[in-house]
Amino acid sequence: APPPPAAPPAMPAVPPAAHAGPAGSTASPEPPLLRWLRTPRPAAAPGIWTYGHRPRAAEEPERVPTRQLVSGAVISFLCGWLLWSLLWNNYLGSYWLFPLVLLTPDSWRDGTDPMAFVWATYIYYGLFVVLLAVVFGRLGRWPELVRRLAHPLVRRVRDRAPARTPEPAADPAQWPELRAQGAPDAADKLAAEARAGRMNDVDVARIARAWRSVRSGKNTVADFTDTVLRKGAAACAHPSGRRDLAHRTADHDLLAHQVRIGTAADHPRNPYQHRGAGCALEPGVLGTSLLAVGPAGSGKTTRLVKPVVESMCLQALAGQAAVIAVGPAGADLGPDDAFDVVVRIGRPAPECDLDLYGGTTDPDEAAGILAEALVGDLAGQLPGGDSRRAATALAQLLGPFRAAHDRFPSVPELRELLDGATEPIAALRTALEDTGEHTLLRELDARARQSERPGDVGVLLADRIALLDRPTFADFFDPTGRTRQVSLRALDHPLRVRIELPERGHAEASRILARLVLAQFTECAVARADRSLFACLVLDEAAHTITAEALRGLQRLRSANAGAVLTLRALDDVPDALRSALLGAVGCRMAFAGVTTWDGARFAEVWGKEWVETRDVTDRQIIAEGAAMKAFHVFRHLVTGKAATAKAVTVRTVERERWSASDLANQLPAGHAVLSVTTVKGEHAPPVLVDLRG
Repeated sequence: APPPPAAPPAMPAVPPAAHAGPAGSTASPEPPLLRWLRTPRPAAAPGIWTYGHRPRAAEEPERVPTRQLVSGAVISFLCGWLLWSLLWNNYLGSYWLFPLVLLTPDSWRDGTDPMAFVWATYIYYGLFVVLLAVVFGRLGRWPELVRRLAHPLVRRVRDRAPARTPEPAADPAQWPELRAQGAPDAADKLAAEARAGRMNDVDVARIARAWRSVRSGKNTVADFTDTVLRKGAAACAHPSGRRDLAHRTADHDLLAHQVRIGTAADHPRNPYQHRGAGCALEPGVLGTSLLAVGPAGSGKTTRLVKPVVESMCLQALAGQAAVIAVGPAGADLGPDDAFDVVVRIGRPAPECDLDLYGGTTDPDEAAGILAEALVGDLAGQLPGGDSRRAATALAQLLGPFRAAHDRFPSVPELRELLDGATEPIAALRTALEDTGEHTLLRELDARARQSERPGDVGVLLADRIALLDRPTFADFFDPTGRTRQVSLRALDHPLRVRIELPERGHAEASRILARLVLAQFTECAVARADRSLFACLVLDEAAHTITAEALRGLQRLRSANAGAVLTLRALDDVPDALRSALLGAVGCRMAFAGVTTWDGARFAEVWGKEWVETRDVTDRQIIAEGAAMKAFHVFRHLVTGKAATAKAVTVRTVERERWSASDLANQLPAGHAVLSVTTVKGEHAPPVLVDLRG
């Protein structure tokens, strides 16, 4: 046989500058905004951060440890090399050359055409080596080892390499939709603003929403183009004039309306597609409302509430949302400059007030909202099992008072009317007689008759309204119009409101106000004529605010492009009869590290079970039959100290809880939470263990 071919010359090393990232490139760096616009956002399961997301395989491959892969590859390579050496040196005979002899003519081997035989021999050697490489490569899993070691390096080099500029027709940074719909001048202006660095992501989202209003017919293309040409990136600005927040604490993607709250842990309980992916929340998910349960210090405010409030404030600046953030005084829900209005209830010299009646002029509607706030938590103890009688009693007073004074009563005036004070009732009756309101006089007389009955609900209402009739609240809830009040009737505007509740020293009053805001929000969000804005209520620490009426209101928010985010320290802060209903009313549920076992049992029940494959391994003793085998077993027992056994593996498919109560209470690491989400369209994702620090 001819001698083996010489080794090919070594390839020259690739210079580092050829695969370096932006630091090694001499070209001008691309503005971050353009890179953000051009980054693809693939379709993903609900709750996954789509910016730069790379979907994984549909099924989880068999995971072999890297050390085992390397050792197997080395052993298979050595075996293949040994076999080739034995064949090359004819230690195994020359039978492996028979195909070469059979496929080549005799004239090539007798010296007539020696070069043809040399080339045929080299080709045959090469094919045989390739065959050996394929066989031993499959045995040693070389392709999987290359994928595991080389793919991360290739991906890292690809991410660092400067991206090529796409064609203008497909480049989002060139605003192709505006060009196609007859606004090329505006598109050129916006593209120049982006290249010059005078535009941010809030500007992009805000101008995109303004363009959607043009497409819907609310504005004209000429007006839109004129505004963009005059103001550039500042066109269609928020009424406050703000174009961004002074400081951000989370990652936001305003094109996808998402805020990232953590990373799905690489845990066996997590679905394979979620492992290592970012976890995010968006209006499409928050529209089903979210409930977070965890003890104090578990990270509900800092790692969930604050990023969500920050995201809603950014989307409000972009004209896409309205947010009402409610929390106790001192809660870190964001700086003051991130909001249009900050209502500090109980603080002296307030800059803004809260409308006690939600901005409505209907006495019955105002009475229903106020009754829910005052006695909603005691509805089960009231006659009839709900707050309808309390709402009727309030309506019997609010209607006549508004007809007489063209406004609703203040807190002290309402307390006097509920107490049945003689002078206020007589003055109200006189005013109604002067105006000829005989129907409302009958309402007032009915209230007077009911107040004389034992167990009248007016006594309870008077006791509850007295909690708000304190010197601390003297400057608040003024219905005369002398103060600047926040009304939730304005949810069709991109509002940013933060309400601080006086939890210290006025815990019961704080709970009444929390129920009041929740009742007003659920009523006003559904009653909006324009639902294009996503209305979000963030209620940090919602203890003793969940009632049966509040649950019905939360369920109505899905169809009104609105949602609520509620946090609880424990489900014990909710009446026992409403705990399961609360978990069923919300579409997103979050259990933080440190939840109790009985709270974990509620979550485990609502998350249900799944079919999993289990393996049971049992050891059985081997009984030797022959004398030699018995002697061998005795010798083995003397050496190892163990009897000879054989392992039996039983594979079964069983139904198991996705997360058991014990797992939630004892296995969640600090800084982690289990999150399940559901979209308003009905799509849902199973519970995922999220690292909130990642």
